[in-house]
Amino acid sequence: MRRRVLVTGGAGFLGSHLCERLLNEGHDVICLDNFFTGRKANVLHLLDSPYFELVRHDVINPIMLEVDEIYNLACPASPIHYQFNPIKTIKTSVMGAINMLGLAKRVKAKILQASTSEIYGDPQVHPQREDYWGHVNPIGPRACYDEGKRCAETLFSSYHIQNRVPIKLLRIFNTYGPNMTADDGRVVSNFIVQALEGKDITIYGEGNQTRSFCFVEDTIDGMVRLMNSPDEFIGPVNIGNPGEFTIKQLAEKIIELTDSSSQLIYEDLPQDDPMQRQPDITLAKEKLGWEPRVSLEEGLLKTIRYFQARK
Repeated sequence: MRRRVLVTGGAGFLGSHLCERLLNEGHDVICLDNFFTGRKANVLHLLDSPYFELVRHDVINPIMLEVDEIYNLACPASPIHYQFNPIKTIKTSVMGAINMLGLAKRVKAKILQASTSEIYGDPQVHPQREDYWGHVNPIGPRACYDEGKRCAETLFSSYHIQNRVPIKLLRIFNTYGPNMTADDGRVVSNFIVQALEGKDITIYGEGNQTRSFCFVEDTIDGMVRLMNSPDEFIGPVNIGNPGEFTIKQLAEKIIELTDSSSQLIYEDLPQDDPMQRQPDITLAKEKLGWEPRVSLEEGLLKTIRYFQARK
């Protein structure tokens, strides 16, 4: 059944892949983006489709549309971008959620919030389950993003309880793949760009902090599965790859795959940088029949080829 779907942040890294997936499934897609971190180039190949519409708009302002579903992805997601203007980041998370929930309420649309593993902060529970409330510094440099996303989850939950808005809560762990920008500050793109240019690879701290890296196709699949799941299951649900790697292991793997001459250099660890990150995906397996299929090496090779093609 063809549905009218709004994707906020639709020209961004994740949003552009989601727009393409939804178009391929036969839906009408409205891609909404203010192009702060999103890029028109990410969706240029979709503009010829009569079922795709690109709208320049900032979610901190209301918008009137007629849609069946809303994927709320709008928010800068890398530390460099979300710390550039922390007040704007909070506004995007909080006011954006209010505006999109208001739209969903008016038109009776189902709405999914792209939340984040960052709501767990620097976790004291490992791996992280959805019933863990997190360990977040509310006044640190990452708080504009962490607390903004936490507040958005509260807003979604409150609209669901008070106004019976059908919601879905998705907690995304580190995702990587084509359409990442070279300067977004994410660790995978940073390391790949440095390795391809033969520059020293910058590691913060001793590189012992761990992350779990999920290829974008797997993340998008989990997102769509959650939206299509029965209404009584609202989440939150973790979507991420439970394979856990140290940052140093990631750097060494990228040097190997790019056959780079880059050396590792070490700098001070940023404040509040989480030391561990690994999703417990038991709930995703049980409720969505989802688990990641792309290995880290396979996904890195695809991402490396993307950056090589852009040089």
